[in-house]
Amino acid sequence: MFLIIKRSLDIIIAGLGLLILSPLLIVISLVILIQIGRPVLFIQMRPGLKGKPFYMYKFRTMTDETDEQGNLLPDELRLTRLGKFLRSTSLDELPELFNVLKGDMSLVGPRPLLMQYLDRYTPEQARRHEMKPGITGWAQVNGRNAITWEEKFALDVWYVDNWSLWLDLKILAMTIVKVFKREGISAEGEATMPEFMGNLYNEQNQGVLQAAATNDNKEAYEIY
Repeated sequence: MFLIIKRSLDIIIAGLGLLILSPLLIVISLVILIQIGRPVLFIQMRPGLKGKPFYMYKFRTMTDETDEQGNLLPDELRLTRLGKFLRSTSLDELPELFNVLKGDMSLVGPRPLLMQYLDRYTPEQARRHEMKPGITGWAQVNGRNAITWEEKFALDVWYVDNWSLWLDLKILAMTIVKVFKREGISAEGEATMPEFMGNLYNEQNQGVLQAAATNDNKEAYEIY
């Protein structure tokens, strides 16, 4: 019953938001087209409810500049001045309202991250996918990108276990305040957050240490 109400609120608020903000969406699209070029939208596959993939929409904030080998430059080098403004004001997230209307996302829920992170979560961390991903969430209003991955996932799981309509309304209100304060936009020294390595990182390094212990390989310890 409450999930039906949550979905109904998602449709009503996202629909009204797109209608009211349509002039702003058009202006942002034109500015991106002029300053960064096509495509205007950044579209990427992300894991949704139960890890089911969907395509998430955001306004484009980075260029496609590459190095001499054809590899994309680091995010911080491709992030444009316009992109920094869009991210700091969270305006780059507005196209996700279309995802909410489609049912891929909710207004409030754990943020949809990258597909390659799925096999890097602990079983507890993976529980963040028991709810639809959201445009904003409990982790976003409690540190956003200024907290560690572990802290973020703990907050996501707490939301899953303690979800209520009242909590969603509280998070939406707190989000408005956070957007105006522009807090927690990125981790220190990063365009957003460093890549989450999780279990993959631990398994790789455990393998290096085991090899070092077995072979008495000093160089392996230095790699670690």
